[in-house]
Amino acid sequence: MAYIGTDIGGTFTDLVLLTDDGDVRIFKALTTPEDRTRGVLDAMELAARALGLSSGELVGKLQYFSHGTTAATNAFIERKGARTGLLATRGFEDTLRIQRAMGGWIGMPTHEISHFSKRRVPVPIVPQHLVRGIVERVDYKGEVIAPLDEAQAREAIRELLAEGVESIAICLLWSFRNPAHERRLAQIVEAEAPGMFVTMSSLLVPVIGEYERTSTTSINAYLGPVIHRYINGLERAVRDYGFKGPISIMESGGGVLPASEAAFQAANLLTSGPAGGVLASQKLGELLGYKNILTADMGGTSFDVGLIVNGQPLLETVREEGRFHVALPSIKVTAIGAGGGSIARVQDGHLTVGPESAGSTPGPACYGRGGVEPTITDADVVLGIIDPKYFLGGNMRLDVEAAHEAVRKYVAEPLGMDVAQAAAGIREVANNQMADLLRRVTLRAGFDPRDFVLMAYGGAGATHAHQYAEVAGIATVVVPNTGPAHSAYGTVTSDRHRSFSIAFGQHAPARFRKASDHIDLAAFNAGFEGLEARAREALGEGVTIQRFVGMRFRQQVHEISVPVPEGRIDGRQVDSLVDAFEVEYERIYGKNTALRISGVEFTVLRVEGTSPVIKPSARKVRSTGHSNQPSDRRQVYFFGRGFLPTQVYRSESVGPGARLVGPCIIERPDTTIVVGPGQSAEMEPYGNIILTIGAP
Repeated sequence: MAYIGTDIGGTFTDLVLLTDDGDVRIFKALTTPEDRTRGVLDAMELAARALGLSSGELVGKLQYFSHGTTAATNAFIERKGARTGLLATRGFEDTLRIQRAMGGWIGMPTHEISHFSKRRVPVPIVPQHLVRGIVERVDYKGEVIAPLDEAQAREAIRELLAEGVESIAICLLWSFRNPAHERRLAQIVEAEAPGMFVTMSSLLVPVIGEYERTSTTSINAYLGPVIHRYINGLERAVRDYGFKGPISIMESGGGVLPASEAAFQAANLLTSGPAGGVLASQKLGELLGYKNILTADMGGTSFDVGLIVNGQPLLETVREEGRFHVALPSIKVTAIGAGGGSIARVQDGHLTVGPESAGSTPGPACYGRGGVEPTITDADVVLGIIDPKYFLGGNMRLDVEAAHEAVRKYVAEPLGMDVAQAAAGIREVANNQMADLLRRVTLRAGFDPRDFVLMAYGGAGATHAHQYAEVAGIATVVVPNTGPAHSAYGTVTSDRHRSFSIAFGQHAPARFRKASDHIDLAAFNAGFEGLEARAREALGEGVTIQRFVGMRFRQQVHEISVPVPEGRIDGRQVDSLVDAFEVEYERIYGKNTALRISGVEFTVLRVEGTSPVIKPSARKVRSTGHSNQPSDRRQVYFFGRGFLPTQVYRSESVGPGARLVGPCIIERPDTTIVVGPGQSAEMEPYGNIILTIGAP
């Protein structure tokens, strides 16, 4: 039987094919922006052809299909979501525009903070004329103090329908305490417009925080119809080949969702692809014995960094997307525009690289598809790092002269240097940007990057890791055997996952002696019991459950998630949770920064449920038939050293235990692994390459 995982990137669509005996095959097709499903089907056809099968015959052997997608991200960034209306409590129609007042400054460029006149507010996801205030009111205890005016609500809904809305978001005050009014509004919408896509905040994100709830609910409603159409199209295309098995979609929080549920969790797909790579790295870390891992995914468009600490991906409960906030738990991934297709330009006498990307169309100049500006990939070709005759295993020839001309015209001549120096400058700028991001991600989370192993993947990850890891002070780099399609591998090997949260909103006051004196243990335990029941209903009785409570010191904004042990919690355990929260707080913010005297809030109860997906086990590489001898020798440019004679090895000639000393290159059909001067590389038993930086 076969198992397929797919992931759509800005330049290539990746497909990983697993078999029952643990064999792994990787295929890449150019991404098709006009119809991204086409790129998936192209990759499937490549896989079938490589196996000597028709697409239908391949699907006949297929047991499981999973997919990571950028559809939600693209629709949100490009503001191509559905025309969405918002129903809010009357008097609170401006919540999306107000945000958190100063919250609009978060993530802003420095020049916008320094010069108020240059401040730019985010493009609204729900225009103000599509917001309607509804007469109703529920208080913080969940008691109705103003009944829902159904006649007024029905008229407001009809007005939105007359405006041509395709989707409606419903977010009322304190609805997470009492969702009755939201549920009734949803019924009225269904009666007025059967089949209308509706998102209720009390169902999607029942937590405190009026703005975050409104933002998340609106984004989900905005993206829902787009994701529904996209996934329906993908599912229809795969089903047309005859596949009748399960189809899963990668979500941001740490697993996969059934395709039928994905549209209703559209906001949970905003970091779908990058999450797959982090989860695949977590599994590989378990296999190789690494618990603290920096993940670095360099594809064609972006460079995405995640963090795994003590074997668990770092999560965030609220994240920012396009200057709006999403209050759904997700694997924390930070990205910059530094991929193989990132464009290099000279502006005001300075060399910049990214964030704009040439993508797959027109692509880098060397692709010969119409691109004329130089990219990181063009620089790699000019410097002898990428063999233009062996790109994608020789299935796609690169135009060296076009790459050379692009670098000469747009970088070398404006800066008054030769082409090799200009290309090396492009690499150096990009690599330093990536090293800086690695440092920021770790240091801001309270960690030292030198204490982590780096997993470098994506089509361009292994080509640059030897340099950006060294700049960041990282001693060990792992290039996964599945690296060129690591995120796709993550989608096919990840378990089913659902996250459920409820607001709790109790606190221990200032100068408290024991938190357990102030926390309602019955409510605390009942909250978790209800969340666990929802997880079991969604995932089945075989579900594995992890429990967390969001905590913060009184009057603070940001919370920290603290693990909660299994079973019923007593007073002693509640007090231990406060101790654990204080330890974690000081680990992140520094010793003696805790403010226990101010009181502690227990804000949110959360349950993470996972259910295993059938997948084959990893297989060790056979230790026979490897010569461990170079196939070629060519001049390769290394920054600060110029062109050096460099041994080139084909990946199929390198076997387990082989130790190669840099400078050298290991060429695979789908990526190029560079080992710098003074570095070494060794293949471990499962085929992963371990780079030792600065230790030959």
